[in-house]
Amino acid sequence: MGNKVLIENFTLFPITNYQLPIPNSQFPKLIMSTTLTPNRKRDVQVAEIGEDTVILRSRTWERLKFEVEYSRQKGTTANSYLIQADKKALIDPPGESFTEIYLEELRQHLDLTTLNYIILGHVNPNRTATLEVLISQAPQATIICSRPAANALKTAFPEWKSRIQAVRSEDTLDLGGGHKLKFATVPTPRWADGLCTYDAATKILYTDKFFGAHICEDTLFDKDWKSLDAERRYYFDCLHAPQTKQVEAALEKFALFPAKSYAPAHGPVVSYSLSRFTYDYRQWCQKQERELSVALLYASAYGNTAILAGAIANGLIENGVKVESINCELADTEEITRTVEACDGLIIGSPTLGGHAPTQIQTALGIILSTAAKTKLAGVFGSYGWSGEAIDLIENKFKDANYRLGFESIRVRFAATPSILQECQEKGALFAQNLKKAKKLRTPRQVTEAHADRTEQAVGRIVGSLCVVTTRDREADTHKGVLTSWVSQATFSPPGIMIAIAEEQNADLMRHSGDKFVLNILKEGRNVRRYFSRHSTLGDNPFINLSSKTAVNGCLILNEALSYLECTVQNQSKCGDRWLIYAVVDNGEVLENEGLAAMEHRKSGSHC
Repeated sequence: MGNKVLIENFTLFPITNYQLPIPNSQFPKLIMSTTLTPNRKRDVQVAEIGEDTVILRSRTWERLKFEVEYSRQKGTTANSYLIQADKKALIDPPGESFTEIYLEELRQHLDLTTLNYIILGHVNPNRTATLEVLISQAPQATIICSRPAANALKTAFPEWKSRIQAVRSEDTLDLGGGHKLKFATVPTPRWADGLCTYDAATKILYTDKFFGAHICEDTLFDKDWKSLDAERRYYFDCLHAPQTKQVEAALEKFALFPAKSYAPAHGPVVSYSLSRFTYDYRQWCQKQERELSVALLYASAYGNTAILAGAIANGLIENGVKVESINCELADTEEITRTVEACDGLIIGSPTLGGHAPTQIQTALGIILSTAAKTKLAGVFGSYGWSGEAIDLIENKFKDANYRLGFESIRVRFAATPSILQECQEKGALFAQNLKKAKKLRTPRQVTEAHADRTEQAVGRIVGSLCVVTTRDREADTHKGVLTSWVSQATFSPPGIMIAIAEEQNADLMRHSGDKFVLNILKEGRNVRRYFSRHSTLGDNPFINLSSKTAVNGCLILNEALSYLECTVQNQSKCGDRWLIYAVVDNGEVLENEGLAAMEHRKSGSHC
């Protein structure tokens, strides 16, 4: 993957313990205050938000640029943060729209020749415009960023090579005075170089593109957080709904920090609704698990194709279709294959480089043509500078393979205008409608109509605890895990359980008397389930992403489970399409005293 491609792509995954409001005695001192009036000029609002810590909010009261996320027309803030301890660090300078007024205000609070570090949550050409000017005035400063960002910056600015320091998750930077910064890399398809920063002294987590909102106000904190609900959800839907897997992974990393405030790149600082906002993100991620899904694959040479992808995704999501966004420059072939096989429709976007599609797009297209069913709806889009051959190539390949297109291919020369982005949203909505029609046509009519449907619905109202059953293949010395909710207590003395297992769910490792397994009972609100399917696949290793320990019986205990039971199989019987396994409980433990067991709710009793 070329570094040049990386930087161009950046232009562009139960409610408890509410945070208490900040006491008046600790409320931040406003350094510059203004009153909201119509047609105000852009400005920079500065305030203390913690010990030795200042926020500089570059504000515009109108829409900032031609991206879908700004279409609410309520302005935005580009938040930057300055920590002045023994050493001085500046976090996330804004884009070129604010370069002049931002640096003018920054110089009022900092001698730029004393700046030690510039920390970047992500890199794009818009931000580097400001960074170039800043570096010229603070030549001694070291740039701190993730490794992908470092590679991109070194390619674009080779003269900066010696002053760029790449960091990884759990790396630290001590500024003195208790300000020991810890980093967390949070890559997503849209921001492959994502980096968040936590300050132990102030307990502020600098979240960059997470937990933001595009709204411009004089209010600095989220005290009236309920009024922000619509802006927060719209921001999430535009930016994060197509990348929920990566967002959930980021939330798991954030949970390791005892943060009292989130300091995002846009909108108010989150202090009053930190727990609620985190809960909302988890819920919004889980609500993307919808009946129909679309794989949205793209590469972006200059960022323009990625912007089109965001607009199309927004149109799909607004019409009830789940979007799985794949940046082909970052994804491996296994990830692309899994997504393409699982989706109901697929849309691919490409720039044109030298009259061709990039290698990554050609690879993705080959995977689609070889693995995706021809009944899946397809779509093509892209941005180009001169001729746009890549779009025609992909479209012709789809037509030759007898795929049906869900909309007329989108061809955009250079950057998109507001009207083009609106068209992309409409094309996304049209694709969703055509996908629903196609799905309906392919669904066979039930021979026994109302009675059978109602019976299946009635059976589907039986609920069960969501669990992961872990087994061990002793001959191959490998561990397996499968997701299930078909578990119930069967006996009291001795304590025993009954579990229904299909052939493909490790039944061979649980079918004989004496076989061992661990039943990990999952916790509500903790999305461990995403690492497991209802079928066991050889070669899969979901445990690599999870903390676990080995039970006495040799199987794995998931440390994120609510509780676990070590079991030994006593009896088994083949019933219908399942094996019924009776096992006695040898040992068990509650891993967390607080929390509820995750439950499986189904619409029908005819499938899992």
